[in-house]
Amino acid sequence: MTADVAHLDRLACLAGRSWRAVDLPGGLTNHNVRVTTTDGPDAGDPLDLVVRCTQSDAGLLGIDRDAEHANTAAAGAAGVGAEVVEYRPDLGMLVIGHLGGRTLASADLADPGVLARAADAVRRLHAGAPFVGRFDMFARQATYRATVRERGFALPPTYDDHEDAWGDVRRALAVGAGPLVPCNNDLLAANFIDGSDDSGARVWLIDYEYSGDNDAFFELGNTATECDLTSDQTDAWVEAYLRPVGGPTRADLARVRLQMLCSEYGWSLWGFIQAATSPLGFDFRAWGQERLDKAEAAFRGSDLPRLLTEVTGA
Repeated sequence: MTADVAHLDRLACLAGRSWRAVDLPGGLTNHNVRVTTTDGPDAGDPLDLVVRCTQSDAGLLGIDRDAEHANTAAAGAAGVGAEVVEYRPDLGMLVIGHLGGRTLASADLADPGVLARAADAVRRLHAGAPFVGRFDMFARQATYRATVRERGFALPPTYDDHEDAWGDVRRALAVGAGPLVPCNNDLLAANFIDGSDDSGARVWLIDYEYSGDNDAFFELGNTATECDLTSDQTDAWVEAYLRPVGGPTRADLARVRLQMLCSEYGWSLWGFIQAATSPLGFDFRAWGQERLDKAEAAFRGSDLPRLLTEVTGA
């Protein structure tokens, strides 16, 4: 248990209550604690909470904690996320209801039923009320790159070799872009909870640190690459999401693959910034390099010209 637990008694929702706390696994920019009350019924309704405790320099990573709070609440209102119970920015804590269910692993998305439930959750999130803030990976990549340059952080020597192709991708994705929708923008497998409620099985979405209104296809592409979906699985993922509107076109599939590239190239810089600044014992440089390797394979691959053509309908 970390020192964060010493501050739990300062939360209004736990005032005067008896409780126990258990560390939860996961989280690279925060520490998560599950807190359950242990007092009797006279003390009030039993509580089962998750307290998210900030651990990193959010400014360098472009995290807006107030927007995270607002968007977590909006996702809860949309029926796809946890209820917000309390927000204490002075303590670096966001308190949400605990969601029952199983945290997914990437391999779980090979199950068509899980994939369909996950796609339904993403659709419901995207159909909800607009989020606070905008997420644009091109703008974020530029900010991250400036941070690396200004701070003198180490960067693989080939990173900037793709500047021209990056511009081509940006211009192609601007053609035919749809309306912005509320997006999580960080849906790796561990941010899907496969659970159930009174209406039957459903998937919940958690962790809104990087949330904001964005192109829905970035959400799809980011998840596809973060979950290491195969080409066929990526097609099935997009088809499951777009099934209610007739399924994907070739332009849709191309857009998702270009957004996979955007995710890989942009988020790799997150890893290199973390490698230079984070006190955590995690190999962030390898994490960033893995994503850059994927991006460079796409930049140098024979499919890129075709994808650029297909996404624009040329």
